[in-house]
Amino acid sequence: MPRGRPPRRTRAQVVAAAIAVADAEGLAALTMRRLATELDAGVMSLYTYVRDKDDLVDQMVDHVSAFPPAERPPGLLDLLRWQRALMLRHPWLPEALPNRRLTGENTLRFLEHGLAALAPTGLPGGTKMEILALLTGFVASYAGHELAQARAGITDPERIAAHVAQLRAAVAGGAYPELARVLAEAAPAAPPSFDAIAQRMINGLLAG
Repeated sequence: MPRGRPPRRTRAQVVAAAIAVADAEGLAALTMRRLATELDAGVMSLYTYVRDKDDLVDQMVDHVSAFPPAERPPGLLDLLRWQRALMLRHPWLPEALPNRRLTGENTLRFLEHGLAALAPTGLPGGTKMEILALLTGFVASYAGHELAQARAGITDPERIAAHVAQLRAAVAGGAYPELARVLAEAAPAAPPSFDAIAQRMINGLLAG
């Protein structure tokens, strides 16, 4: 019985090409037609590897989400640091994460790490899942802000100084006495680090 031609590429190669496009130009630039052009393939041939673009993005998220081996089980802050670094390497990730079907091997392993880190809390399973979702949302928002600042060429000290100047101008008329008092007391300061904010988030969620 004659056998069909073997696929010219593997699914991993197709997904890697999609990641390269998204890394360079953003998720909006990634279409099945554009991916076909990158691979020198027919558009319809791509559906041999993925069901549709949503499935492709699911595969992309899982492909980049391999948590590196560690000497000790990662804590929540370790996981959030890793997520932030991952999102800064792949700027399309914060946009891609909402409503994804995260059932790939790498994303499930990350979820397992998170639940293991929360195991000592004794919290119900549903609460643990909520905490992990909220923390991931925080990291996506934080990394998205960093990426937007980088694109605009704005540093945090510049942003803070400009914002404080605007606030002081706004309160000069006396309509906001409490805000004016706070601004008079405090000089512009460097923002807290990612680690500091992330730890506050963790502490607050676990305390609640």
